[in-house]
Amino acid sequence: MAERNSAILLVRCPDAKGLVAGVSGFLYEHGANILSTDEHRDDETRQFLMRVEWDLEDFGLEPGEFARAFESAVARRFGMQWRVAYAREPLRVAVFVSKYLHCLSDLLHRRREGELRADIRLVVSNHEEAAALAGFYNVPFHHIPVTPASKAEAERRQLELLEREEIDLVVLARYMQVLSPQFVARYPARIINVHHSFLPAFSGARPYQAAFERGVKLIGATAHYVTEELDEGPIIEQEVVRVSHRDQLADMIEKGRDAERLALARAVRWHTEHRILLDGRKTVVFV
Repeated sequence: MAERNSAILLVRCPDAKGLVAGVSGFLYEHGANILSTDEHRDDETRQFLMRVEWDLEDFGLEPGEFARAFESAVARRFGMQWRVAYAREPLRVAVFVSKYLHCLSDLLHRRREGELRADIRLVVSNHEEAAALAGFYNVPFHHIPVTPASKAEAERRQLELLEREEIDLVVLARYMQVLSPQFVARYPARIINVHHSFLPAFSGARPYQAAFERGVKLIGATAHYVTEELDEGPIIEQEVVRVSHRDQLADMIEKGRDAERLALARAVRWHTEHRILLDGRKTVVFV
């Protein structure tokens, strides 16, 4: 994937006339060549959401200058919540995993092939199975066992690693531990989990077994942001697979793992490309 020298602006604010003109006019005044722009209006909440990406080659504002100028000239006038990111500053990512390695393997391979604009800094696991895979991709591996008695200490060590590496995004690639509310609060909308079910159906620890027992015709996987409520965070992406009475439980698990890979990879890619905006309990994904 070719690296762009571009900036991305994400905006959320009450809908009003002149929003698009205000943003695009400001960028034009400072020499921006807009590469793409996407907008969405939520009719229920009357919120306006926008993503703009522009080329920095002839742009007249440095990052610090942009923040001050945009806030005073545009953002304050429209009551905007906004942030800007730069494509040449990839997000620093930590991947948490337990014994199932298919999602981790997929992410590491996509990163090596240039499909993910992300800097995977470390792999953290409560088991040792992922050590060889992380080593193959030259990513530091940290084994931190977790038991009910040691959970608080384990999270303390995990958070120390994340802070030391200045991690921007935590990816739970089939990490079979529930994070504490204190952990989640440190990374709001910056922890992505893949759940092996088409949420909100079959939440919890054994969704494939529950789906098999119900004789469903579709199974799926859901990538979502983690919140304090288990499996209730804003959904980013979902993938489905058709099954039939001929599929036994093992067949459903095998098909489901393909869905998990795809849903998680897309969610991580869209987050690292700054394509996701929160709209209450929902997400708006500009792709």
